[in-house]
Parts: sequence; structure tokens; C-alpha cells
Amino acid sequence: MRRPAVSLRWKIALTVMAVSCAVAAVLGVLVHNAVARQTVGQVRKETRANLDSALELFEYGTSREGLNSLLDPPGLPAELRRLARSGQRGTMVGTYRGRPVMWAAAPADGQVMAAWLPYGNTRRSLEMLDTAILGSAVLAAAVVALAGLFLAHRISRRLGITAAVARRITAGDLDARVGHGADQGPGGGAAGWDEVAAGRDEVAAVAAALDSVAGSLQSRLQAEQRFTADVAHELRTPLTGILASAELLPEGRPKEMINDRLRALRRLTEDLLEISRLDSGTEHADLAAYALGALVEGSVRATGLDTVVRIATDTVVETDRRRLDRILGNLVINAHRHGRAPVVVTVDAPPGGTPTIEVRDHGPGYPVDLLHHGPQRFRTDAPGRGKGHGLGLTIAVGQSAVLGIDLRFTNAPDRGARAILRLPHDATVAP
Repeated sequence: MRRPAVSLRWKIALTVMAVSCAVAAVLGVLVHNAVARQTVGQVRKETRANLDSALELFEYGTSREGLNSLLDPPGLPAELRRLARSGQRGTMVGTYRGRPVMWAAAPADGQVMAAWLPYGNTRRSLEMLDTAILGSAVLAAAVVALAGLFLAHRISRRLGITAAVARRITAGDLDARVGHGADQGPGGGAAGWDEVAAGRDEVAAVAAALDSVAGSLQSRLQAEQRFTADVAHELRTPLTGILASAELLPEGRPKEMINDRLRALRRLTEDLLEISRLDSGTEHADLAAYALGALVEGSVRATGLDTVVRIATDTVVETDRRRLDRILGNLVINAHRHGRAPVVVTVDAPPGGTPTIEVRDHGPGYPVDLLHHGPQRFRTDAPGRGKGHGLGLTIAVGQSAVLGIDLRFTNAPDRGARAILRLPHDATVAP
């Protein structure tokens, strides 16, 4: 089973928290050991001093009253008793009359002399120290984790803005920039970029690199668009003159061939000018209400090609007739040119649903490259689909964007290319 993805924000926060917990644990152990060693050592020292005094008094036969010392006490730990009987001295924590004490024992004339001091306060002090260390460690870990989460949020937010701008650039918004154009963050709200503008870290470097790439790409595309528009504009005037001159040629096959090629060149020039206008982003739809079925039938009939039109359900939509004619005309011509008959155009506008138009042929289908990357200008050389200058589908995509139409290219399961146009849901109007 695939593990759920963890965001970079939480990865950084969890890493910081884990490191802070480890550091707090190590410091807590060190502090505990140091304090315990000093505190217990002091108790051991006092207990040994009492033992020495008791041994000295025992040697002289004087009273040991007030020294908390005993000969062979029954509560002495067995291990400490064996150590004393072997002729050595030692100390050990044990109990005496149900209370914790520190024992010290040594041999005394064939017996075991033991001295003790209360150990309860020392144990309680160590327990309170451990509680304070644990509480401080948890508090420190929580504070560091919150600080790490805040830092991770800032880093994640900056990377999110960069990713959002990259997606906008991919979608065609070449004016998007991280530095000054990312006024909409990943969540759609205002998201400034002051830290990137003033920062000198790796995230700012990535943002600057993305802005540089976007600027370079925009400059190249604009230069290409200007070149295309200038070439098409400059070709239009001489082509008009050449077409007029060709009409003066004597009738015959040469005149037909020349006029046919000149008309094709003129269509190419007009297509290039139309693409230039679409690329400039200045095109706007002139909306009006039309019956969708009749509008599609008229557009298909204007192509002069043998095409079947099926109207499953009809409705009235608000659209730009000239642009929709252009879209449908290009799709139908492309289906006849590169596919196989029958070419079928289906209109389906269910009540309350999205109006849909489908253009389908029964040929080999669209090439894989077109399905993955969309129509490419001057690229139609696919096996089984003929050749052309590749601007028809590009224009259809551009005009669809102006009208807000979702145009998708797919292949039918039983062979054949399918172009599906989904009109905006709010395009439907009351009849």
C-alpha cells in the first residue's frame, strides 16, 4: 500500500522536533547524572564519616548514642554485609524500619559495624529534579517545534508561491513572476514576496531563476509572434496583387494550378495573422443568443463537406457565432482531411448540464504526441493522417480559449479521432 505523502512543511517541523527532543534528552541525562552524583556523593560522605566515628567509639568501648550505628543490623543489605565480612568497606541505599536510608558498613572485631542516614529527602529531591528536567524538556521541545513549524511554513509558502507561478507560466500566463507577479498565493489569497525580494537564500535563488527563465521565454515568444505577424502582414499585399494578376492568365490547367496554390498561400497567410491576434491576447468574444443545433448545422454546412449532424438535445446558448463557426469548420475540415468517413458532429445539451459538441471521424485517430501536448504549429506529419501546415487545430484551440470552451482531443475506443467541445455551463440561456 502506498504511504501517504508528507508535505515539506511537516517534514521540516518533525525533523526539528525530533532533533530538539534528542538534544533535550541528552542534556537531561547529563544534568540528572551530575546532580545525582553530587547529591548522593554528599550523603555517602556523611554516612562514611558517621561510620568512622562509630568504629572509633567501638574500638574504645564508649557509647555510640546519636550516631545511628548498629552491630550486625538485620536490615543491612546482604551484598553490603558480605562485602564487610570480607574485610572491605562500602555504602549502599537500602531500608531501615520501612524508610529509605544510606547504609555504610565495615568489619569490626569479627562483626559488621553499620551506620545509616535518612535517604528519603535525597530521593524526593532527585525525583523533583527529574520532573523539572522532563517538564523543561517537553516545554523546550514544544517551543522549538513551533518555531520549526513556523520556519517550515515560511519556506513551504515561498516554495508554494514559486510552484504556483510555474504552473501559471505553464498554463500560458507568461507575465507571471515570483518577484512582482505572484500576488496570488497557492491558496488564492494575498501572498507577498518581501522575503524573496530581500532574501539571499536558496529559495530566493530558485525564484530568481524561474523569473529569469520566464522572462527569457516571454521575450523569445514575443519575438516569434512579431516575426509571424510581420511576415503574414507583408505577404498579404503582394499576394493580393498576384491573385489579381493570375486572373488575367488565359484559361487552362496552368491557371487553375497557379490559382489553387495562391489561394492556399493566402489561407496560410490569413491563418498566421489570426494566430498572431490570438497570441496577442487582445481578442474578445461578441456574444449573442443562438439555438445551438441550428448554429452547428449552419457551421458544418458552410464547409461544403459531407458531414453527418446529430442533435441529441438542443438548447439556446450565448456565444460568438463567427468564432464558433471557425472552430467547428477547422475541426470538420481536419477530420475529412486526415481521418475517414463518416464524419459525425453530435450536439448534446441536457437540461441543467453542460452543452457539448463532438466532432468524430473513423480514421486512425490523433497521434500520441498531439494527445499529450496538444496541437503544434506546422506539425501534422503523423502516420496515416496526411500532411498540412498544422494551424487549423491551433486556431481552434485559440478561439476556444477566447470563448471559454473546453476543447479536448481524444481517440475513440473503436478507432477514430474525437474532438469534444464543452461550452461554459453559464453559456446556456432561457429559450
